Amino acid sequence: MICAYTEDRWEDVLAAVASVRAQSRPALETLLVVDHNQVLLDRLAKEYRDTDDVRVLANAGPRGLSAGRNTGIAASLGEIVAFLDDDAVAERDWLRHFAEGYTDPRVMAVGGRTEPLWASGRRPGWFPEEFDWVVGCTYRGLPRGRVRVRNVLGGNASFRRSAFDAAGGFATGIGRDGDKRPLGGEETELCIRLSRARPDAVLLIDDRAVIHHRVPRVREHFRYFRTRTYAEGLSKALVARSVGAGKGLESERRYTTRVLPAGVVRGLRDALLARPGGAGRAGAIVAGVLTAAGGYVVGSVRARRGGVTFSVVDVGGEARRAGEPRGGERPVGEQGGARGRRD
Repeated sequence: MICAYTEDRWEDVLAAVASVRAQSRPALETLLVVDHNQVLLDRLAKEYRDTDDVRVLANAGPRGLSAGRNTGIAASLGEIVAFLDDDAVAERDWLRHFAEGYTDPRVMAVGGRTEPLWASGRRPGWFPEEFDWVVGCTYRGLPRGRVRVRNVLGGNASFRRSAFDAAGGFATGIGRDGDKRPLGGEETELCIRLSRARPDAVLLIDDRAVIHHRVPRVREHFRYFRTRTYAEGLSKALVARSVGAGKGLESERRYTTRVLPAGVVRGLRDALLARPGGAGRAGAIVAGVLTAAGGYVVGSVRARRGGVTFSVVDVGGEARRAGEPRGGERPVGEQGGARGRRD
């Protein structure tokens, strides 16, 4: 499944679809879900009108990535649903490596490795690998190989269809909404909710399932870095509100207490050895931590005051047969039943 929202990524979307259609293990279908953009919807429908294995759908829920994914899940025909960002291309064996993970019936999700394609041709010297999640890519500190994880990363991931029957869809109100503040965390919240609904569930990352993600020039600048890290703090506050701070911040504690300090030390060492960018990378790590922490504090205060909400759509059963999310949205909270209004 590929979710799209802007014509500015037209060529990227076509490349993403082409990479899925060229897989060594063919996909049953490719779903293109368009987020409240009639011009793009009509253009893509015309582009693929004679292509049997590509279906173009309109987001049937509120604006945003989570609702778009829920629309695609409900319409999907296969037993495994894979997600690819609209500005990424998958390597030829991407789906094959995903499929191998599901030979174990306990496996409910398999994610992969996402490599950055910098618009300038190379990584900015100040940009630390520990923060590659800022540009939607696999970051230093994630385990290598095929390993069990708390959550997969949404732009390069797959789930059993039954995972959504057990846990519901992606929570609206957490993830991205077009060009608004670059929030995230919806896949983390879903994975934690899934593990609670199915305590025996196994979630994996297989770093052989590789995609290449485009990083536009605007995201190579510190201004975007700062904005995205602040938004991540806001997102983590929402995730913690939904599933509790214990699980919601479990992986982040190791990241901030072990991975990031090691990155600062590496950067300072490089600076002492007169290697380019060392001091900048160390400084960016410190700035990123402080900015994310600030976002978390602000997000936590807003959540406690009831200024934000998020809800989970039922994408199983009748919804799947109808091809769109149906049934009531059920609110999600710390104990699975919070309430509130959309912000």
